[in-house]
Amino acid sequence: MNLKEINNLTELFFDQFNQQTNKDKILLSTLGDKRKNYSWQETYDFISLVSNELRKVISKGDRCLLISENRPEWFITDLSIMLSDGITVPAYTTYAENDYNYILNDCTPSVIFVSNDEQFNKLKNIIKDKKFIKKIFSFEKLTNIEIEYINLKDLIQNNKKNIPIHKSLASRKDPSCIIYTSGTQGNPKGVILSHGGILNNCEGAIDILKPLLSKEQPRFLTWLPLSHSYEHTVQFVQITVAARIFYAESIDKLVKNMGDCSPEIMTAVPRFYQNLYQKINANFKKAKGLKKKLIFKMLELGLKKIKKENLTFFEKIQDSILEKLVRKKIKSQFGGSLKTFVSGGGALDKEVGYFLNAIGLPTLQGYGLTETSPVVSCNPIDDIRIDTVGPPFKGNTVKLAEDGEILVKGENVMLGYWNNKEETEKVLKDGWLHTGDIGEFENNFLKITDRKKDILITPGGDNISPLKIENELVNLEFIDQAVVYGDNKPYLVALLVLNDEFTNITNVEINNAINNLNNNLSKIENIKKFFLINEKFSIENGMLTPTLKLKRYKIINKYKNNFENLYN
Repeated sequence: MNLKEINNLTELFFDQFNQQTNKDKILLSTLGDKRKNYSWQETYDFISLVSNELRKVISKGDRCLLISENRPEWFITDLSIMLSDGITVPAYTTYAENDYNYILNDCTPSVIFVSNDEQFNKLKNIIKDKKFIKKIFSFEKLTNIEIEYINLKDLIQNNKKNIPIHKSLASRKDPSCIIYTSGTQGNPKGVILSHGGILNNCEGAIDILKPLLSKEQPRFLTWLPLSHSYEHTVQFVQITVAARIFYAESIDKLVKNMGDCSPEIMTAVPRFYQNLYQKINANFKKAKGLKKKLIFKMLELGLKKIKKENLTFFEKIQDSILEKLVRKKIKSQFGGSLKTFVSGGGALDKEVGYFLNAIGLPTLQGYGLTETSPVVSCNPIDDIRIDTVGPPFKGNTVKLAEDGEILVKGENVMLGYWNNKEETEKVLKDGWLHTGDIGEFENNFLKITDRKKDILITPGGDNISPLKIENELVNLEFIDQAVVYGDNKPYLVALLVLNDEFTNITNVEINNAINNLNNNLSKIENIKKFFLINEKFSIENGMLTPTLKLKRYKIINKYKNNFENLYN
């Protein structure tokens, strides 16, 4: 399949469907509910059916809001909207009513898809006066609903197979979706991504995944919300390689689900890998005797390999034995077939990256933004360089501005922000996307050194990365979350949230650990004071984005007095 010749994302699906010799082979699976499996044929029929129904109410370019947890119907609806020449507008299920109201007023969707009562109830009070909404669709039956709606379950039960397909007229330059950014700095902005932008990303992804894909049907586990640009594009990568897609039950059951479906590839955000590192590392420290010696020898040799240091002949023999005795057992906890984790959506801490790769869980760090469809670069499996985000994908050009800001140009760059010319012109200049990230190149491998808007500047004019120090802090086993503060201040201070298992730790013990950490930082990066809070930052309390990034400005505003008191 030549992706350059594909006109749009629905054409990608139908081309792949036509290549399947066994169309009864399972494509989509919901873990935790074995009845929710869809074969290639069933998926094809379902898309055709929903698209034909949609064509009765929408015209080319109409927006269709989609609010649902990850499940097969999400995939089917997304393709159905695009096949009808509409534009998918995915929204997080974790948004508050105000967020939904903002998005509804901003993109004025003609149609809304909701998964169930829980999701519809978030909208029912705010859609009464929205006259632009023509139809509501749901995946499950809705109760206590006063307006007419279409239930997809009834639709498919009441219709025959072999429904005629209307080919999409969309070109590569046409909008495929509007994905609203997580809003770490305020109201979300609607990023318009083209069909060609996502197809371009698929090309780059295939180059990375080619050495990893099995000859049989590759298995992917999907956990990150499909409303996020990262996972949204991954589903089209999955189509490109004719994968079997498993939808995880929840983040709490993620490791169990890996055992259930033995995925070969899984994508996630840095927070997931940070938690994984803490849990595995804590278990390693509990080991005793010979087991402990084997674990730490495995780590030592694994680190040498990932740092590309030469192993002696004897060390190679040791490493081969430890691969079977230790690493194989670790891999078995994640289904036994994992070929790689892929990390994106934020910076992966270097120590976490080294650790996971050393213990036999290959972890490729990539880089991107919603505005780049979303991937710009990624480490290849045969040349993982932990402190970089890999070489740029083919099809996009990356250069550095005079101040080190990363600029990106290519088909993958967004068409603009929906209904927001002013913000579009701020970041898109002469075709170059100004990312707001600071970086440098090392032998064509891109390295992210900071984020423009998060840089702290000392009274002496030094630039400090709070993220770098926060990563160091949360690598301490007793710290779960941390926020560093000190823009234009004489020294840095921190807000700390303790790990649940260490709530009895004393301030003296915390001080000692932070003083030890300070020895590995420059003087201007040292944390001089801190305060503790009991409440963890979460999506529910509005302090984390749906992809688990800190909403720094909200946290600092809430605890401003606590931070300032540390300077008295």
